[in-house]
Amino acid sequence: MSSEDLERYETEIELQLYREYRDVLPMFSYVVETERRFYLANGVSVEAKHDGAQTWFEIELTDAWVWDMYRPARFVSNVRVLTFRDVNVEELAKDL
Repeated sequence: MSSEDLERYETEIELQLYREYRDVLPMFSYVVETERRFYLANGVSVEAKHDGAQTWFEIELTDAWVWDMYRPARFVSNVRVLTFRDVNVEELAKDL
């Protein structure tokens, strides 16, 4: 497989992932972004933890979808993330 073939393959997978994201977005209430992943979820809990001078975040997601083009299954019922970096949680507006 040439580098061009690989690049074309990755571009197609990313496009498929974006289309899936666009289709499933209305099913979720929250967008969660960490340094490693992007999630959609219906339940989110973020708790700051401390150990001396260090602070980290424990994030629990329920009924989630994971943006990861290499995962065979992107829908997961529960996710637990531990991170020392920033976490962004946004509540999605629901159409009335």
